[in-house]
Amino acid sequence: MSSQQNHEDFYRKLLGQLHDTSTWPSEYLYKFIVPTDLDKINHIQNVFNNMGAVISTKESRSGNYTSISINVKMKSPEMVIEKYKEVTENVEGVISL
Repeated sequence: MSSQQNHEDFYRKLLGQLHDTSTWPSEYLYKFIVPTDLDKINHIQNVFNNMGAVISTKESRSGNYTSISINVKMKSPEMVIEKYKEVTENVEGVISL
């Protein structure tokens, strides 16, 4: 199975879970881990710019990685998936949790 297929399966499963477990619009907590690189961190933050998101970052003990938590009100499960794709398709080395 290809990596692309794995991603699509993940998003399809997540979409179903979001529809089943939440009433929309709803608060959603995104979590990403990215190699510590100011450009990558800024790019992720810019994806959620002007959405009223509360963003926090924490660098790993070694300083090699940064975790980014983003709490934001989303209108629908489809929009949640759209933002995940926007981050993962444009930021190399990012891990979505």
